[in-house]
Amino acid sequence: MKIAIYGCGAMGTVLGAFLNKNGLEVTLIDSYVDHVKALNEKGAHIVGCADITVPVKAITPEQMEGKYDIVFLFTKQTANSTALPQLKQFLHDGSIVCTLQNGVPEYSVEEYIGGNRTVGGTVLWGATFMSPGVSEVTQDVTSGDTLFDIGEIDGKITERIKKVAGVLEYMGPVNIVENLMGARWSKLILNSCMSGLSAVTGSVFGEVFNNPKSSALLSFIASDIINVCKRANVDLEDVMGMDMRDFGKVDTLENFVKSQNCFRRFYADKLTAKASMLQDLEKGKKTEVDMINGFVVEQGKKYGVPTPYNDIAVKVIKGIEDKELPLSMDNLKFFDLPEFK
Repeated sequence: MKIAIYGCGAMGTVLGAFLNKNGLEVTLIDSYVDHVKALNEKGAHIVGCADITVPVKAITPEQMEGKYDIVFLFTKQTANSTALPQLKQFLHDGSIVCTLQNGVPEYSVEEYIGGNRTVGGTVLWGATFMSPGVSEVTQDVTSGDTLFDIGEIDGKITERIKKVAGVLEYMGPVNIVENLMGARWSKLILNSCMSGLSAVTGSVFGEVFNNPKSSALLSFIASDIINVCKRANVDLEDVMGMDMRDFGKVDTLENFVKSQNCFRRFYADKLTAKASMLQDLEKGKKTEVDMINGFVVEQGKKYGVPTPYNDIAVKVIKGIEDKELPLSMDNLKFFDLPEFK
């Protein structure tokens, strides 16, 4: 079976390292030439909550050849219009592309490569790109906790999704879900809240919690999304045994405290993590904000649901992209928080 990871930033590098370390030959594909060179010459070096160096085979997209049976897609969604047409020529009719990108990318991916090839999933661990060949995994991925929720768009439990699960299980536990879109929206809540505020404030996750206002905003950004999900009839999947609706309850002080506790429980072992959107901003790159907080705003407009906190997050992050705003906690001034009666 010919397997590849297409887009090997932090997450793709960590996945590739663990799959190869545990006996599965997987090719890492990335357009960053220096990174590819370092991976081939020195191996994939994983630091942080693991310390391993694994020999891997890495290539650029221009070096792809033949047909791949399974491809894990980790490119930024902003690259889909370029990356997916290029990838398509290296797929056969029975190829499977499992998008593990942020947001809700399955519908975009199937437009390019066909629904007959598209499955998806969410990654339940974090990583940070450090330098060519080196990525930091920001939580213990050997604890036995579920590392991936994967599924078919239509919710069916198929042989091909079982095949994808069998590959990912070389890294750790995998959960096949019948409600992939519910799992996607649950992860979108977490991405929009913590990754959004990490980018807005220029902070790692622990620093977001340490500031009372940014910590509180997690709950209010989540509240926007919960309201959209209600109108869109999205049945959210639980995360770590927690009802995702609790993350966005801000109608009373008691529920707000419960929401804050949910966030703190989920991120307890991820406090040193840095959002990929923040990493992009630090490098002067465009972010995936349109596919994360911006997707919430778009869906809010579609269903007639106000999304004021996500609206502001998008404006601030785009302001940073355009060099009009700094990477600073000072950006919290653009958000107003209501007072509990």
